[in-house]
Amino acid sequence: MKKLILCLLLAAVALATQAKTSSKQYTLKSPNGKLVTHIVATPEEEITYDIVYNGVTILLPSHVGLNRVYDKRVTGSMAVSKATTRTVDETVPSPFTRQASMRNHFNELTLKIKGDLLLVFRAYDEGVAYRYQIVQPCRVRFEKVEYNFADDYNATVPYVINYVEDNHEVQFSSSFENLYETLPLSKLNTQRLCFLPLLVHAAGGMKVCLTESALTDYPGLYLKGMGHAGRLEGEHAPYPKKWEQGGHNNLQLLVTEREDYIATVGKLSVLPWRIAMVAQNSADLAMNNLSYLLGEPSQVGDLSWIKPGKVAWDWWNNWNIGGVDFKAGINNDTYKHYIDFASRYGIEYVILDEGWAVNGKADLFQVVPEIDLPMLVDYAAGRGVGLILWAGYYAFDRDMEHVCQHYSQMGIKGFKIDFMDRDDQLVTQFYKRAASMCAKYHLLVDFHGAFKPAGLNRTFPNVLNFEGVAGLEQLKWAPVTWDQVQYDTELPFIRQTSGPMDYTQGAMLNGAKGCYHPCWSEPMSQGTRCHQLGLYVVLESPLNMLCDSPTNYEKEPDYTRFVAAIPTTWDETRVLQGEVGQYIVTARRKGNTWYVGGITNWTERDVEVDLQQLTGKTCQVELYKDGVNAHRKGADYCRQLLTASRLKVHLAPGGGFVMKVK
Repeated sequence: MKKLILCLLLAAVALATQAKTSSKQYTLKSPNGKLVTHIVATPEEEITYDIVYNGVTILLPSHVGLNRVYDKRVTGSMAVSKATTRTVDETVPSPFTRQASMRNHFNELTLKIKGDLLLVFRAYDEGVAYRYQIVQPCRVRFEKVEYNFADDYNATVPYVINYVEDNHEVQFSSSFENLYETLPLSKLNTQRLCFLPLLVHAAGGMKVCLTESALTDYPGLYLKGMGHAGRLEGEHAPYPKKWEQGGHNNLQLLVTEREDYIATVGKLSVLPWRIAMVAQNSADLAMNNLSYLLGEPSQVGDLSWIKPGKVAWDWWNNWNIGGVDFKAGINNDTYKHYIDFASRYGIEYVILDEGWAVNGKADLFQVVPEIDLPMLVDYAAGRGVGLILWAGYYAFDRDMEHVCQHYSQMGIKGFKIDFMDRDDQLVTQFYKRAASMCAKYHLLVDFHGAFKPAGLNRTFPNVLNFEGVAGLEQLKWAPVTWDQVQYDTELPFIRQTSGPMDYTQGAMLNGAKGCYHPCWSEPMSQGTRCHQLGLYVVLESPLNMLCDSPTNYEKEPDYTRFVAAIPTTWDETRVLQGEVGQYIVTARRKGNTWYVGGITNWTERDVEVDLQQLTGKTCQVELYKDGVNAHRKGADYCRQLLTASRLKVHLAPGGGFVMKVK
């Protein structure tokens, strides 16, 4: 009997030992072999992954998981039953972006989770991504998103602005606009949500940018610090249960009650990609294309009607025009003036921003009596200019197809849709629905009051712009402590990794350091005139604004012609040099012409550009750079015509430059 008991105990110990050692590990490498992720399926039916780059561990094992409800059955099991791999190396067309096409090269591992789920990992040379594929319909109660970095690295993060102590839910109503803060991961405010993208500064100067893509039918991801070294965890807005009309001019839907789950998911659905972009330096990070590549392929066949371009914009300059014999404002004469200005300078579009439809009604068919839209459309068309209409979220959503059909038939070219200010599942579904409906009626889309791009511009290439950025509009009201220039030198490495932005540059009143003051009616920028000019090359925006008054632009016609002629989409892009939060120099090619632009923070600096690196020969250059007095008078600039193979350019504090290279 004693022998039997002893045998049973030994057998139990052996089984327990075997169970503890029965974890399944899968190793997935990037095509060049430098980036490795180890995916481990544990006996406890959990899954972790890590990230190792050039032998250096960046991310320690971090859990992934999905808690899901099937009728009354609740499960969080991640038990793996099968694993398959594949390699893809293809060229993806990328119209209306920074380059004509992109290489999509990755190794992939797909894990079949027993019963109802697939978990897909991809390793690129530029990062690691994973997502779930749902086999059977379910509700998702929560998703486990965890990042355990190898050290307490510094992170550069944008907090959600809407924060009220003891009211966590208010943070799920957000315009996704804020400056960045840089601090150790352990020092992040554990009560405040950070929206994406955000940046982690890893060992040896490496950069890890966290974001998501293919976000079309699921709530957006937030991350928050946990008060522990190197630790971030994810959170999503719960699914809305009740809502009411309200908010800005009655144009929003405000959530009053939420469910105890985050999403309802249909059969054979895919959830968003969780992306960790990995780069050896800042310049490489600024060229990362994973957000676009991981978007769903285009659902629009004929793209010939999609015309990116420049826009003469009314709202930022408060319809302030002078030297005319009519009262400026939201009326026919003012818009005819904007149209004439656009036509003279080859500007493709004019936006009619908020005010053309009766305020407070959330009805896009109630046009104010001062506006004759059919007349303005015809007037603009006769001068080679298209019109784009601003629309509040609820006003557009409540009668979407009728609105799109009516205004498309009238000749309107697109909509700027504003004040969504959420990213729960109902709103992400709206984005896809609006993009699809606008594509049906050949309408461009510019999303404002919006979260970051997350691949939708690949799926629907008529979506040219997203806000999700604390752009130039902030300087109509921001206090003097607001540092827009510093923010500008962070954007290309963080927010712009997710896609284009409607930053709305082009200010003609420019404040050198210490000279800025907020003004609603006649706003100004921070930094120099050439800093504003540099943003037209550094930032990506297929539908790009000239934000200032035609009156101000007309005072400098040569400068305005130069701005208006800068392309908004490109055949090739190279980030030549830069450091997050300090400066950047970007080169972009359209046909046989290169544009090189750069901006700096409040530190003046000299940069050198090797033009032979771009063209292989000595070049003719038209250069706009900071004037000798730009450090005290922000609008001071100079224009030079040169022949050169290499150029050194001095940037004033808050300065910039652009050169056109033939």
